[in-house]
Formats: sequence, structure tokens, C-alpha cells
Amino acid sequence: MTITSPNLGSPSSAWTDARLLYALEEVVEKELNRHLKVAKDWMPHEYVPWSDGRNFPGFFEDGEAWDKEQSKVTEIGRIALVVNLLTEDNLPSYHHEIASLFGRDGAWGTWVHRWTAEEGRHGIVMRDYLLTSRAVDPDKLEAFRMAHMSEGFESDNRHSMLHSVAYVAFQELATRISHRNTGHQSGDPVCDRMLARIATDENLHMIFYRNLLKAAFELAPDLTMQAVRDVVVNFRMPGHGMPGFERFAAQMAIGEVYNLRIHHDDVLQPVLRFLKIMEIDGLGPEGRQAQDELGLFMGGLDAEAAKFDEKLAARKARMAARAGA
Repeated sequence: MTITSPNLGSPSSAWTDARLLYALEEVVEKELNRHLKVAKDWMPHEYVPWSDGRNFPGFFEDGEAWDKEQSKVTEIGRIALVVNLLTEDNLPSYHHEIASLFGRDGAWGTWVHRWTAEEGRHGIVMRDYLLTSRAVDPDKLEAFRMAHMSEGFESDNRHSMLHSVAYVAFQELATRISHRNTGHQSGDPVCDRMLARIATDENLHMIFYRNLLKAAFELAPDLTMQAVRDVVVNFRMPGHGMPGFERFAAQMAIGEVYNLRIHHDDVLQPVLRFLKIMEIDGLGPEGRQAQDELGLFMGGLDAEAAKFDEKLAARKARMAARAGA
């Protein structure tokens, strides 16, 4: 007989999105209160080197056109900064997606709006930094923004509340790692400091969703295991639809901002270890199958990452030989 109320041990058929949202409301409130206690407000304008700014051509007669030599950041830094900012630019679409799925009322709604407000800072400070420091071509940046935002964003996981929670648990950590590594590779201490501040926010967002995902395992282990399996196997960064993303992603992989090894070791594994995903027992047939498939996928991904590591090491060796020739 199907249980019609969201109680521990309910069969998979009982767990609709609405029931899961209701059952997890208390956890959301607890995690929201924890987040508000540890999150620190910060001022985007304090991270921008305003004294470096000057006019661009246009309405100003003294405007100076952008030139690559004006940028303090490395080539890989410029590429990654553009990708990271364009990803942040799609915040209106992200807000629409999660507000439609999680709702605008109660603890869920409070979290959705708080998350959106915090993410808004990231786009503000990054754009101000890029334009003030002349790190990237402002005309190309705006053209990319218009093209990317005009396409909008539709989540791969909008069909399921559990899939969405699982996705953002990994995606927030992936974004944190991407920002942090971009700062390290940028060659500009000011940029590194700014992105470290953003990465701190992203880490707190990851913790919120990761803890929520853990609670979901306690309620609906089979469905949650299947959701995690699906998300991990089919994971894509939210910026995948931007113009030239595949080329940028390849350059960021070679530049060690984000690649298969980083994705496996620094994004997927930490969340899976925290959840003790391979130790969860008491699963039904579908849950056990998802668990087994997840384990096989992670093993295969590690092998792919090892191949990438070898190719990257060989590439570095060739470049070092050429430099020493």
C-alpha cells in the first residue's frame, strides 16, 4: 500500500516533489539559519582597483581603446574570467529555475532570494574589476554577455527536485574550484583576492545543498541515489551554452583551471565522501543499481583523468624543451 504522507521509509512511489519539498522544509530552515550565522557580508566595491580605471572610447573624448597589453592577467586568466563572469551573468535565469522548483514561500523561498542576492555580488565585483583593470576586451565581453543571456538557461534537472538539489551540491563546489583556480592562474594578486572572496561564498552554498542532499538520503534513499547517479554521470557546468564554451573549456583544462582530474578529485569525490555514498545500505533494487553504476562511473572517470594527466605532463615537457632550446 502506498503511504500518502512524507514519512521516513516511504516507498519511492510516495515521494512527489511537493512531498519532498514539504518534508525537507525543516532541514532547509535549519541550514538557512546556520548559513546566515556563518556568512559574512562584504562590499564588492572594496575589491575593485578603482584608481586603475580610465575612460573607454565613445562619449568621452579622452577615451582610450582597450589593448591586450593593458591587461595584468595571464591569457588563461582572461579566458577563465570571461567564462566565469558569463556564467554569473545568467543569474536571472538561474533564479527563475530554482524559484519555480523550490518555491518563493517559507524557508525555501527565503533561501532562494538570499542565494540570489549573494550570487548577484559575484557578477557585480567581477565586471567592475574586469573593466576597471582592463583585464579583458570590454566590447567582446558585452557581445558575449548579450549572446549568452539572449539564449537563456534551462536546467538539465528541472524535471526533478532531487536531481536539482544533487546538481547544485556538485555545481556550487565546481564553481568555487573554478573561481579559486582562476585566481591562482591569473597572475594578478588583486584578482586572486577577489576570486578568493567569491569562492568563500560558493563553498557555503555548496555546504547548504550538500547537507540538504544528505537529509534527502535519509528520507528517500533510493530516489536520491538515482538522482546523484544521474547528475554525476551527466554533469555539465551551467555555462555550457555560452558561445565558444567548448574551446574555452579545453583551454581552461590545459591551463589547470578546471579539467577531468580537478573535476574527479576536487568536486565529485569530496561530496561523495561526505555522503559516504558507497557505504549506504538498505537500498532497494533500483537504488543498489544506481549505487553500483555510480561506483563504476567514478572508476572510469578516474582512468580518463589519468590519461589526461599523462597528456598534460607530456605537453608541459614539450613546452619546457622548446623553451630551453
